[in-house]
Amino acid sequence: MNVVTRFAPSPTGYLHIGGARTALFNWLFARHHGGQYRLRIEDTDKQRSTQAAVDAIHAGLGWLGLDHDGPVVSQSAQAARHAEIANELLAKGAAYRCYLNADELEAIRKQAWADGSPVRSPWRDRNDQPDLPFVVRMKMPDNGSTTITDLVQGDVTVQNQVLDDMVILRSDGSPTYMLAVVVDDHDMGVTHIIRGDDHLNNAFRQLMVYRGMGWTAPEFAHIPLIHGADGAKLSKRHGALGVEAYRDMGILADAMVNYLLRLGWSHGDAEVISRQQAVDWFSLEGVGRSPARFDPEKLSDLNAHYLREMDASELADLVLASAASTSPLAATRVNALLPLLKERAKSHLEIAASIGFLLHDGAPDIDDDAAELLDDDAKMRLLKLVADAPTDEWSIDSFQGFLKDWLTANNLKMKDVGLPLRAAVTGSRQSPSIVDVVVALGRDETLCRVEETCKNQ
Repeated sequence: MNVVTRFAPSPTGYLHIGGARTALFNWLFARHHGGQYRLRIEDTDKQRSTQAAVDAIHAGLGWLGLDHDGPVVSQSAQAARHAEIANELLAKGAAYRCYLNADELEAIRKQAWADGSPVRSPWRDRNDQPDLPFVVRMKMPDNGSTTITDLVQGDVTVQNQVLDDMVILRSDGSPTYMLAVVVDDHDMGVTHIIRGDDHLNNAFRQLMVYRGMGWTAPEFAHIPLIHGADGAKLSKRHGALGVEAYRDMGILADAMVNYLLRLGWSHGDAEVISRQQAVDWFSLEGVGRSPARFDPEKLSDLNAHYLREMDASELADLVLASAASTSPLAATRVNALLPLLKERAKSHLEIAASIGFLLHDGAPDIDDDAAELLDDDAKMRLLKLVADAPTDEWSIDSFQGFLKDWLTANNLKMKDVGLPLRAAVTGSRQSPSIVDVVVALGRDETLCRVEETCKNQ
């Protein structure tokens, strides 16, 4: 099957979650079939389209790794081609010039709404051409029905009499979206249109343009929209909607792709799905007909999985890039503790926020909870501990052995030294195992921190 899909966002804002999932499904379908995935920017609304939004779309798709084939198509640049097709439709009798003024059109609309009938202009059956402004309308069929065999929704039928004679060319000669999208899809060779089911009604109107031109229409696949956890249509009140916002919150691209994939698509019981598996397995048969629910907690849990599976050096670079380190030894310390730090973290930003004690040399800032652990008796024990500590560089085994023997010799328990030691070297009550921490910091840095903390705290 020679497959060409497309993602066609309007550049009026960020790349939102629903758009990102649509792009992903198009990308996967094309990659699965060895076809092409094209990108078109639908920028005909010049008042609302911005370059910043175009840049945000490219940045979001780039972060997700959804590379497109061929040049990006700008819909506004094809306006002359759209007008050319409108004139061809006129010549074929599939469209007509409508000279209704605003008041006349409003009266016809009101009557149509009252009767439950479609908007029909009296000019559709006239041949005279007065010297007046006009729009070009499609001549929709008056009777019968149209059925689309949608690859997700199944057979969907509408009665033709509900289809208004839609405008395809405005009085200023500019094309409408309903014409432009059909011409662009035809010229780009699109074989499958995969988009949200809020466009399903448009498909019947757009199909008439294909038929009017004698073109083969592509296959349609309208996927259900994404809802919030409360079951309502996803909106700003549900939180961040732009994919870059989730990137800035510490979500990994692979986790986001995996999560978006599972929003409305399934492959057996698989939850964690690699990119290659997604390409191998993806089919439109796996897309459900019910709206998917966006659950930030589930996304966070999935991100934690990808964090744990991430290459250690790549994760360390990501963490360090998000933290302000001043010690030349920061990277060494972070790498040493990373296996422990990532076990309970949900994001690399969470790790970055917890490792201040690894990034700088010298005594840390002590938070109030930790300071309560450093009374005079605790400081005396810590100073004795560091005075008795081995002079050789420490390893996990050597320091554990020394600490066990030292506690026994001084009739102490781990709680008598462990918590104050953690407070003295990290400034907090929370950290990985204190043995792992002091070994990662090294003997000299640990001794320095304990001595400075006991002296100044």
